[in-house]
Amino acid sequence: MTEMSPYRSEPPARLVAVAERDAGIRASDVDREHVARMLRAAAGEGMLSLSEADERLAALYASRFRSELSPLTADLPDDGRSLLENTAEARSAARAGLIRHATTVSVVAALLITVWVLSDAAFFWPAWPLAFMVLSVLGHARRIGYQTPGDRHRRSNRGRSVDRAA
Repeated sequence: MTEMSPYRSEPPARLVAVAERDAGIRASDVDREHVARMLRAAAGEGMLSLSEADERLAALYASRFRSELSPLTADLPDDGRSLLENTAEARSAARAGLIRHATTVSVVAALLITVWVLSDAAFFWPAWPLAFMVLSVLGHARRIGYQTPGDRHRRSNRGRSVDRAA
């Protein structure tokens, strides 16, 4: 069976299964960097002390197999994966995905409108597909927590009282 983690009293069953599956597979630099980002994020949020983070990072970079990586994040919420969602890198990737989505919708919308103009149809039939595509972009933006500059400005001024008598 697998060794017990020094950071947790009992390994969860899913970690045992992963450790058994990855026991003989060597860890790549990409694997180590992924776990290192989790550990740095945990230290940045105060979940790990600096000395504990340094100890885990040293163990991480000394590891040779994937099964040695899991115990390093086993005691973090969601095994550390949720910590990566709020990094600048993740926000940048989410924004890039939203831009690609909006660009695709814009191109398809232009094609639909061009076909409508060339078809001499009596009614604007692209309205339905366009509505669904715009709603999908808005849903995507909401899901990633996108805020326009105006939203950020309004939120930053929300708690301030403005003296209008002057």
